[in-house]
Amino acid sequence: MTTLQPPAAAAPRPAPPPARRDRRSWTGWGFIGPFVAVFALVFLAPIGYSIYLSLFRDQLIGGNTFVGLDNYTQALKDDQFWASLGRVSLFLAVQVPIMLGIALLVALALDSGRLYGKSFFRITIFLPYAVPAVVATLMWGFMYGTQYGLVGDVNDAFGVKLPNPLSPDLVLASIGNIVTWEFVGYNMLIFYSALRVIPTSLYEAAEIDGAGQIRVITAIKLPAIRGALVIATIFSIIGSFQLFNEPNILRPLAPNAITTDYTPNFYTYSLSFNGQQHNYSATVAIIMGLITMVIAYVVQLRGMRKGA
Repeated sequence: MTTLQPPAAAAPRPAPPPARRDRRSWTGWGFIGPFVAVFALVFLAPIGYSIYLSLFRDQLIGGNTFVGLDNYTQALKDDQFWASLGRVSLFLAVQVPIMLGIALLVALALDSGRLYGKSFFRITIFLPYAVPAVVATLMWGFMYGTQYGLVGDVNDAFGVKLPNPLSPDLVLASIGNIVTWEFVGYNMLIFYSALRVIPTSLYEAAEIDGAGQIRVITAIKLPAIRGALVIATIFSIIGSFQLFNEPNILRPLAPNAITTDYTPNFYTYSLSFNGQQHNYSATVAIIMGLITMVIAYVVQLRGMRKGA
């Protein structure tokens, strides 16, 4: 009786020579090297230089002197900085939900398949995003004018006196209107693209169960595009804290309403280019970067958490 012999173990594959392993490792760096170089040049280097500037102060006696964290201590006690931060925080809390809500409603309407002329409305709503921010702000600024703009023409034509959109009490809402007009189409496109990749099998199952449109939206569409909602929210938070173009362009039209410290970015710009306080300007910029990063990270964690 013959017994089966176990197959002979395969001989171990010889390890590649060291020269070949070195070539493979360098090949990988060759692919990512250009990106790393550009990333370090345009992102890491400016941040590092800003941190370096924030640790010094240009003094009348001694010139540029190392002061450690004194600039940060000064910034945390700066009433102008906190006022500008509170202003953009209010702007974020009011404008961002309105903008994203409108964008979401438009995206749901376009995705419903019941809107006639869907392509026309999609292009029309997205078109303001293609208008440069400077042009859009100038256009709205002249319409807001009470002496020569649309508001002034309405006052003269109907003998009424509409509130001045560029007054100190209303200018923040006017800026919010401009930003909303500019970016509703951009966020709508993000939401609409996410809606278009939802599997049709989910809709078929909902139809079999007799679910209505509201139930389909709340149970299928909104949970499916949660990632897109979080991304759009983070982008909007970052954009709100970076608010600069609109108040800077509107300031000649409303000098009494928009001051040089109206927003943190406007404040840093004024400190650096008008006050020649480059070190303190870098300090405020670093603090704002940290605040924006922390808030955006918290929103991301909260939005992407399971069961949120």
